[in-house]
Amino acid sequence: MKKRSLPNILETRVVAQSRLFTIESQDLEFSNGEKRTYERMKPSGRNAVMMVPISDSGDILLVREYAAGTERYELGFPKGLIDLGETPEQAANRELKEEIGFGANSLIPLKEVVLAPSYFSSKMTLFVVQDLYPETLEGDEPEPLEIVRWPLAQAEELLTHLDFCEARSITALLLALRFLNSQ
Repeated sequence: MKKRSLPNILETRVVAQSRLFTIESQDLEFSNGEKRTYERMKPSGRNAVMMVPISDSGDILLVREYAAGTERYELGFPKGLIDLGETPEQAANRELKEEIGFGANSLIPLKEVVLAPSYFSSKMTLFVVQDLYPETLEGDEPEPLEIVRWPLAQAEELLTHLDFCEARSITALLLALRFLNSQ
């Protein structure tokens, strides 16, 4: 398969901006001469982490938190942004302590994923975390998160649960189960 050359970026301009997001418009010219305009979220340079925590008693620990995008409470795995100067492992441990009140001695990276690469550039490292120990840090959530314990033996049932529908959480679950089955 012949490697394609990247399109030439003719112009990039900001078309909208909010407190959290900057939307850019990019005029591109492809190697065959075709020109198109694409819109994307301006790269922030900040990546994120998501963890599948597994307790010593064999439960998966999930959080239920409000999601403004769907305007409802969603069930998913602890997650958060990587702060400046942090490694993904450090960020994962910090977020665990903030969101579920546990740190982890074992953090195994599963995969780095991208959500909607046509529009976003940020990457998220997915981890399976084990050997948990109690430790709490104050987080930035507007209300306490509900922690939901789910038996690992019934993990595949999460795939049909109405509140468990975020693509990154589903991906993390499937990769964690694949990893655990290989052990």
